[in-house]
Amino acid sequence: MKTEKIRLKELNLDNWYECCQLEVSENQKAFLEANSVSIAQSKFEPTLKPYAIYLEDKMVGFLMYNTVLEELDGYWVYRIMVDEKFQGKGIGKKATELMIAEIAKLPDAQKIIAGYHPDNVGAHHLYSSLGFIDNGDRFGKEMAVVKYMNR
Repeated sequence: MKTEKIRLKELNLDNWYECCQLEVSENQKAFLEANSVSIAQSKFEPTLKPYAIYLEDKMVGFLMYNTVLEELDGYWVYRIMVDEKFQGKGIGKKATELMIAEIAKLPDAQKIIAGYHPDNVGAHHLYSSLGFIDNGDRFGKEMAVVKYMNR
């Protein structure tokens, strides 16, 4: 798979519904809110930026991050998912790299934080492969991992 064909596109009137149709595998559903919930959340929290992940012209995933500093003095990744039909091809990793590059442009972008359930093995592999570190921070049932931008 040519991951250079992966791009992010901000959700808009033309693509939001298609994004709601994307699905993760059955064993991942316990770890993620539906995309429709995330999209609704972004309308009430305007600092959240929702993006569709495209492989060429095909929407294959969704991600969302906050554009203001939050807990642990970092920018938080709120969601990242790849449709079950497109998983295991490096799309999630490439999309996360693109998101990190966007977050790096924000003011005082020294840390990016991602929270996920400790049993979510896929999230663990993704974030650790991109240099996120577990410092032991926990928020409810989620663990928080940190990517230090200046290292």
